[in-house]
Amino acid sequence: MPAIEVGRICVKLTGREAGRKCIIVDIMDKNFVLVTGPKNVTGVKRRRVNANHIEPLQDKIKIKRGSSDEEVMEALKASSKLEEMKQIIKPTLA
Repeated sequence: MPAIEVGRICVKLTGREAGRKCIIVDIMDKNFVLVTGPKNVTGVKRRRVNANHIEPLQDKIKIKRGSSDEEVMEALKASSKLEEMKQIIKPTLA
């Protein structure tokens, strides 16, 4: 299982959004990825994040690279993971 891939659901480990779930929208380079919550669902704004500051989960949704927040919302509804995304979990720091 490739851990860092477009559509992978992750948990932010650091920062003010720590413990909130997000989705990888794009891979910038080997160190940074673009994630979104979307903000109105999880509170995570679309931003560039260090790959070491997120923890990938088993879940994945089917989206295209660079998808808008609306497209991510539709994919979450289609895969019935919308309510699951709203849960805040305590991140485990290694």
